[in-house]
Amino acid sequence: MEIEVYNDEYFMKQAMREAELAYAEDEVPVGAIITVNKKIIGRGHNLTERLVDVTAHAEIQAITAASGYLGAKYLKDCTLYVTLEPCPMCAGALFWSQIGRVVYAAKDEKRGFLAHGGRLHKTTVLEGGFMEKEASSLLKTYFASKRL
Repeated sequence: MEIEVYNDEYFMKQAMREAELAYAEDEVPVGAIITVNKKIIGRGHNLTERLVDVTAHAEIQAITAASGYLGAKYLKDCTLYVTLEPCPMCAGALFWSQIGRVVYAAKDEKRGFLAHGGRLHKTTVLEGGFMEKEASSLLKTYFASKRL
């Protein structure tokens, strides 16, 4: 019997599963989950094509679900795990949610919030590069299929 350990790797793997769902739906493969006290309270993956909505990013879906679960707009004690560095729009939403921690996998040199001078709430802890190879590989495969 295998015992599951609820740590950063476990939760980033859950975010990767969300990214794989996006990929299967022909969406840009980005996935996100939000946790509190080692429990997943929000999940999301990109739905911009299906919903025809440029704001339907994985992070926004997860924030909405987590806020609904908690019945609160602030996510101070929560952690977001996301497979790609958030864009400026998502960073803004994360700023306003006052999320406690953001862990992202792949860096987004062109569209990530760090490249555009964005910032998170002053109390938010940011950690990048966790499972970067796996997330980058899925993104590269997706975009390569679009260039055929």
